[in-house]
Amino acid sequence: MKFMKYANFFYKAVGIEPYTTDSRPQANSLKASLVFWANVLNLSAIVTGEILYLGVSLADGKLLDAVAVMSYIGFVIVGTSKMFFIWWKKPALSDMVRDLEHIYPHGKEAEEEYKLQSYLRSSSRISVTYALLYSVLIWTFNLFSIMQYLVYEKLLHLRVVGLALPYTVYYPWNWEAPWSYYMLLFCENFAGYTSAAGQISTDLLLCAVATQVVMHFDHLSTVLEGHELSGKWEEDSRFLVNTVKYHQRILRLSEVLNDIFGIPLLLNFMVSTFVICFVGFQMTVGVPPDIMIKLFLFLFSSLCQVYLICHYGQLIADSSLGLSNAAYKQNWNHADVRYRRALVFVIARAQKPAHLKATVFMNITRATMTDLLQISYKFFALLRTMYVK
Repeated sequence: MKFMKYANFFYKAVGIEPYTTDSRPQANSLKASLVFWANVLNLSAIVTGEILYLGVSLADGKLLDAVAVMSYIGFVIVGTSKMFFIWWKKPALSDMVRDLEHIYPHGKEAEEEYKLQSYLRSSSRISVTYALLYSVLIWTFNLFSIMQYLVYEKLLHLRVVGLALPYTVYYPWNWEAPWSYYMLLFCENFAGYTSAAGQISTDLLLCAVATQVVMHFDHLSTVLEGHELSGKWEEDSRFLVNTVKYHQRILRLSEVLNDIFGIPLLLNFMVSTFVICFVGFQMTVGVPPDIMIKLFLFLFSSLCQVYLICHYGQLIADSSLGLSNAAYKQNWNHADVRYRRALVFVIARAQKPAHLKATVFMNITRATMTDLLQISYKFFALLRTMYVK
């Protein structure tokens, strides 16, 4: 499916096949399995080292170092959780994609009726922008120490940079030895790439599915509002039955969407609250300008990720609620009284909008972004108070 191509690209980069359908059969690829486990094992080793470094920093009372490494650990937790939940939910995801393919508009006339190209362009534009942003973020972090060495030491001759690794990880040996340094530099870059690809792929998959759910809700609203009623109960009731069946099918898709992505989204919001707090805190303690640019990019990317999810949650809520307005605007004045009574039930059901949910704890809309920032600021204020004292 065209909506899924960007998500599939990043999943392939980490060796994951997120779903199978009739048009996309199971591929038993040894290469994909090797890529997946190489990514997982390397990322696990690096994050274990980061957790050890966190323990050492807290034991030594180095709050700033601890906050910095907690930001990295949070980033890894989000990426890893998203990859593994997609891997775990592959059967349910495959069923959902098959349902989407079954109601996908085929043929030029159907595509124009659904305004498919408009939704596809919007999804592609957002997907490419988001993927580029996160790619710039991760490779800025991965290559930052190398760029410092090349610019400050080799090009400008301002200071001696020395050997440095992208992330703060505890190693129980002398990692500055040549053989060790280059191996660890590769492993840390590989781990950062894995974590970023896990987040990008799952977020793009969520956006692709959410866009199609919105498209179907909008199409149903357009058809319902524009349908000319005959005034004959037998004919009009058939139209209403088909409308209800289509509506129920879209609602089931939104429920499956929440079942697959609910727990990863909850973890995403919980961890992002602290990551935004930690990165914002680092920016206020007097870091050099080049570090400030890196931290700003991290903060901006985290905010964009949260807003992207909240934006699509709002679109789903608005499009599902729009069905009630479409039903009310329908020319039902001359319809059979039985049709009018049945239409009341359709309006009543549509007034309970579908939501993108982070499990049962949270309905995701743009207001969720405000709530998250408020919580993050409270932790930020607490952290500043602890640091000053």
